[in-house]
Amino acid sequence: MLKAIIFDLDDTLLWDAKSVSEAFKATCKKVEKSHNIDPNILEERVRYHAEQLYPTYDTYDFVSNIGIGTFEGMWGEFKDEGEQFKLLRDTVPIFRKQAWLQGLKDVEIEDEALAEELAVLFPEERKNHIYLYEETLDILNDLKGEYKLLMLTNGSPDLQHMKLSYSPELVPYFDHIVISGAFGKGKPSVDIFNYALSLLDIEKGEAVMVGDNPKTDILGASRVGIDSIWINHHNRELTDITPTFEVSRLKKIMPVIKSYKK
Repeated sequence: MLKAIIFDLDDTLLWDAKSVSEAFKATCKKVEKSHNIDPNILEERVRYHAEQLYPTYDTYDFVSNIGIGTFEGMWGEFKDEGEQFKLLRDTVPIFRKQAWLQGLKDVEIEDEALAEELAVLFPEERKNHIYLYEETLDILNDLKGEYKLLMLTNGSPDLQHMKLSYSPELVPYFDHIVISGAFGKGKPSVDIFNYALSLLDIEKGEAVMVGDNPKTDILGASRVGIDSIWINHHNRELTDITPTFEVSRLKKIMPVIKSYKK
């Protein structure tokens, strides 16, 4: 019997990829006219350098363990307690400046002050671009009261709560919100999934995990024996991870959930 739905947050309920894209567009456009460059090329180069730089810092093992992604590193404040978060706060300004500096160099702009300006502007633009998927609230309305709902999200508690503060309508739907940075381990750790089950006071066969990331949401659910619904936004193929169900967007989870006998 299905008793609970466990939801991922980023790119499952919140459209994080669109938020990042729109923030990049707005930031790069600041340079378009003054320096006569193609903002799309600048965005591409900054993204590339950010992805290359992020694993080179001493914080990488920590951010990998709890699931703080590259582009979260480009804007999060990380006002969390602990030495690792302090190191992260000290590191991200260097990381951001370098990503923008190297991206600018790729479009033949060598301007350290401009790199610093854009590194500060991007987080502000990111805060201005928060998007829910259009069906998110309808889905949660349909499920609330019928099932226990738990949000299981990787990341910094400070940053994830910031995202939720910009979409305050989400929080009341959930019986529990579990953030990896507060727990100490992120998806796909079996420990964080077992913790979620303990909060819900259910067995593994009584829950289903809904998420977009096969390497965290789907793999973690599989390891602990929880059914999963993979939201495959981009029609990707998987070779080594097998979700229980696969859908193309959030609204298509409802027929799957209704297929369970209550």
